[in-house]
Amino acid sequence: MKNLSLKSGLALAALLLAFGVNAQKLDKFGSTVEKKVGPKTIQVPYTDVISYLGYAEPGNEDEVKDGKKFYYIYVWVPAVAPELGVRMLSPLTDYKNKKAIESAEYKEHKGSSDFFDTYITLERSSIVSKDDISADAVKSAKWVVLESNDDSGEMPKDPEGRNYNSLLRYKSEASNPDKALTVGLYRVGFTTYKVGEVRGTFLAEVAAPVKLPGVAMAKSIDELLKQMNQ
Repeated sequence: MKNLSLKSGLALAALLLAFGVNAQKLDKFGSTVEKKVGPKTIQVPYTDVISYLGYAEPGNEDEVKDGKKFYYIYVWVPAVAPELGVRMLSPLTDYKNKKAIESAEYKEHKGSSDFFDTYITLERSSIVSKDDISADAVKSAKWVVLESNDDSGEMPKDPEGRNYNSLLRYKSEASNPDKALTVGLYRVGFTTYKVGEVRGTFLAEVAAPVKLPGVAMAKSIDELLKQMNQ
């Protein structure tokens, strides 16, 4: 009986381990552009992808909106883009990318199994010159939500087997100044769909179908300015 229990436990552990590895396997970030490859139609991968590894927890949120604790990652976009993609994965247990930006919070909690139900927004500010970026200017800037997403079937499932990770794609509307992807300061907002605490490791990626030399991505404005001045 004990041997049977031991075998069952080992089998379950192996299954959970396999699930955990698969859960972290991210496909290439595909754009809205599609092409035929033999009998299949595939999404053309984004050319430029910037990755940010972080850890969110109660107390380091940036704002409370509609009862939800929102966190922001700021992105400087130095050129006009036809499209931007954003995706977020939580938790982050065995992701490997040497080019990814690792925040101090992520380094401190690396390997944590904490995770949350991601909900993301892509927001554009009224700041269009890097010389105008400051903590005070960001607080008084006008922010417009271009797109949002809660659950995406394109993303790996969370440890409980649910499609609770997020992905969005936003195409620029050049004829509409309010909806165009111009040079300027953007941010990725994230929280949980339901009102509650946000805690866990995460990967956030912002991508474009064209190269954006000089793009920067950081949790704080001070950190963003340091990246931009390197």
